[in-house]
Order: sequence, then structure tokens, then C-alpha cells
Amino acid sequence: MTKLLAITFAAAGIYALASSTRAAECGEVSIAEMNWASAGIASHVDKIILESGYGCTVSLVAGDTMRIFASMNERAEPDLAPELWIHSVRTQLEAAIKEGRLIQAAPILSEGGVEGWWIPRFLANAHPEIKTVQDALKHPDLFPAPDDSGKGAIYSCPSGWNCRISTANLYKALDAEKAGFKLIDPGSAAELDGSIAEAFEKKTGWLGYYWAPTAILGKYEMIRLSFGVDHDRAEWDSCSAVPDCPSPKVNSYPVSDVYTVVTRSFSEKAGAAMDYVNARGWDNATVNKVLAWMDQNQATNEDAARYFLEHFPDLWAKWVSPEVAEKVKAAL
Repeated sequence: MTKLLAITFAAAGIYALASSTRAAECGEVSIAEMNWASAGIASHVDKIILESGYGCTVSLVAGDTMRIFASMNERAEPDLAPELWIHSVRTQLEAAIKEGRLIQAAPILSEGGVEGWWIPRFLANAHPEIKTVQDALKHPDLFPAPDDSGKGAIYSCPSGWNCRISTANLYKALDAEKAGFKLIDPGSAAELDGSIAEAFEKKTGWLGYYWAPTAILGKYEMIRLSFGVDHDRAEWDSCSAVPDCPSPKVNSYPVSDVYTVVTRSFSEKAGAAMDYVNARGWDNATVNKVLAWMDQNQATNEDAARYFLEHFPDLWAKWVSPEVAEKVKAAL
């Protein structure tokens, strides 16, 4: 019996040592907390899971895409950028991956970041014949302009936003003015959101540019319309996204690739935590819901991360082992 107990305690000690070694392998981890809501929430989700589930010691580094990427590429700091919209750094990122400095992990937005022209779901349900933007342009009466009910309205973006350029070019390519529509300048992001809220309150039609994931699409259910063509990248780069293009063609918005990117040093020290980074990702509908809750409750990034972990365990528990999931749940 004495020998059996000795063996048992020895085995327990070896297991404890192995567990602490795995935690030590993770060590100190720095995570980019980007300056927009979905990325900020993702950074806190990672912080909670890596700390409580894998024993990492996590610090957050505030910043924007260009500054964070340059720091990761040049100094290997921070270790991890949970939500990097890679179209803005594609060339540099491809070089960094090829040269072994950075690693592209899982797509955190499983559907990518999406842009387009949207209508309310209640209107789409009432008019199932409207499947494309061209279908919507046959019905200016369903989308009354705020200052001229005899005209239809297409809402654009505020001044200074790149989407203002593409929306104007598509408006021209579609002959929307000839179809009886006006292009509406919302003035600000708040006014653009306010126009959607008013449409839902009054149950009137709304047609215009928006993107996902966003809080407004978590609060108000919208349908993205097809432009009836595939995305033509060459046309987009040479005309669709170019100010005052003289002869724009109908085009679809690109889907933005949104990935988690980590440094080589993190991938080498993270151990099992790297498996988590390579597994996790959420769809836009989920992010929209979390963002809407955050907006309605004036919550912080950390509050929203905890809300997600508490209310969507069936999703995030698939990213980790059952043992890690239990540790995270116990820490909430």
C-alpha cells in the first residue's frame, strides 16, 4: 500500500509539473486591441481564454491596423493581432509570411467583412421579387427620399469614407438617377444609422450602403442585395473605387479577408494555445448581436467579451478542449 501511494503521488507530481510546464510555455503574451469594436471584443475574448484556459499572462496593446502591423513585422510585438483586415497590408503581410516573421492563423470572421447595398428584411419579405439591386431600382416608390417622396433614395456614405466613392460610381453605372432615385449624403455615421432606425420605426423602405459586422445590423435585420455580377477586382481597382471614374461598370463589393495574425515567436512558445488561435472564428451574425448588445448597454470591450463567453458557449467551446472550456467557464 505504501508503495502504491508513493507511485500515485509521484504520478500526480509529474502531471502537475507537466501542466505547469505547458502553462509556462505560453508565458507572457501581448495582444493587439485594435481601435474598433469587433476587434476590441476579440482581443478580450482571447485574453480571458488564454489566461484562464491556458495559464498565459496577457497584456493588451492599443493601436490601429498600420501601427500594429508595422510593430509586429519589424519588432515582433505584439504577439497576436486577433482581427487584421489584411487587404490594407496584403503585400507586406505576404512578404512577412514568406520570410517567416509572421503567421496567418484562422479567419476570425468566417464569412469575411462584407459590404454592399441593403434593404430591411421586412420589406424583402413583403416583396420577394426584390433579389438584386436592379430589382430594387424598379420600385422607387418603396424607398422614398426624405425630402422628395416622388423620388427614391439611395443612401451613400459620409464625406471622407472610401465607400462614398464606390457608391457614387455604382449609382452612375446602374443609371439610378434615370430610374428615379436620388443619391443621399447622410452627413455623418450617426445620420446614416439614424436613417436606418427611422425606416424601421416607420416601416418604410430603405436602400443604401452598409457593411458587416456592425451593431446596427445586429439591432435591425437587413438583407444584402446582389448586384447580379461577380466581383471584378481589376475593374474595382481601376474604376469602381476611383473618384469620378468616367465610365463605371456594375460591380460587386469585394469580401474583405479578416484573419488572426501572430508572430513566429508566439507560435513557437504558445503550445496548445496556438491550436486555439488556429481554431477560433465567428460569423457576422454572431458579431452583430454582440455589438448590438454592447451598443445598447454602453458596455466596454471586456464587458462584451464576457457577454459573448456567457451567452455563446456552444460556439466558443468548439475552439478549445473540454478541459480548457471548463476552466474558462469557471473563471467567468
